[in-house]
Amino acid sequence: GSFTHVAPDVGRLGDGAAGWGDAGVTVPWALYQAYGDVRVLEEAWPSVVAWLGYLERHSDGLLRPADGFGDWLNVDDETPKDVIATAYFAHVADLAARMARELGRDPAPYEDLFGRVREAFRRAYVDPAGRVKGDTQTAYVLALSMGLVPDALRDAAAGRLVALVEARDWHLSTGFLGTPRLLPVLTDTGHTDVAYRLLTRRTFPSWGYQIERGATTMWERWDSLRPDGTFQDPGMNSFNHYAYGSVGEWMYAHVAGIAPGRPGYREVVVRPRPGGGVEEARATLSSVRGPISTRWRRRDGRFELTCSVPVNTTAQVWVPASATDRVEHTGAVPLRHEDGCQVFRVGSGTHRFAV
Repeated sequence: GSFTHVAPDVGRLGDGAAGWGDAGVTVPWALYQAYGDVRVLEEAWPSVVAWLGYLERHSDGLLRPADGFGDWLNVDDETPKDVIATAYFAHVADLAARMARELGRDPAPYEDLFGRVREAFRRAYVDPAGRVKGDTQTAYVLALSMGLVPDALRDAAAGRLVALVEARDWHLSTGFLGTPRLLPVLTDTGHTDVAYRLLTRRTFPSWGYQIERGATTMWERWDSLRPDGTFQDPGMNSFNHYAYGSVGEWMYAHVAGIAPGRPGYREVVVRPRPGGGVEEARATLSSVRGPISTRWRRRDGRFELTCSVPVNTTAQVWVPASATDRVEHTGAVPLRHEDGCQVFRVGSGTHRFAV
């Protein structure tokens, strides 16, 4: 029931590593969210079930062993591999329950498995103060993003994550598994300002460091070209390696404010989150239903947003505003005020908002 580390497998890299093997579950789910084609889930389902069986058989009290690649190429901030592997075990069990619901199957066995693995994770790795074993940025990022920290401790865990970022002079230390979730977790826990601070850093380790060094593609390492101008070991030093490019998802979803509200963008969530020194942004996402675009700017205390929604699609538009602010709009339907935003519903077409 195991998945190989990579595909196609050339028979030398092995199988079962947390994060890598789990792609057999996370990739079909991501494809379904992007395209809304349930056949992807139907085809993957037997392998998903087999993988969960493999994980359960190769666990001790639902805790996964400390093997695999871990948080690959982190910046001197090693997260215990058993913490990573058990977090992913819980995560793919949760995704399996969601898949089952989409397929009209009984989600109960997978909901139960997720609950049991989550409880095992909490007992073994989360202390009463909200500290996660390893006390690394990635440990908190995985635990928070995968629903493994008790609600009463989420603020403490998120605060500790921010403290760890600050302790590195507002730099990240995450590797392949922590980086994709770092900025989304900061935003989800109310620290979008810290996310922008990381995004706009120019010194090592950061995305800006690579740009300053002339990068036009994503590097395998944060310092494939070292600060002193020398190269890392050419045996493993790709200059075109996607992993850290995962920040693009956060930029589309939270800077531009374009995310799927329902699988296949049947509904779109338009929710830009201005922050840092960024005064304007624009983007277009080529969805399966057509291009979705946003453009916003902040100027002289005023926020302006324009969004375009394709045919056969609706959108919920979140405009940063108090409940009493007067939001100018072009025929949108007001829904509610939530989390510091006035929320509107719109159909296809181009819509403008200002406050």
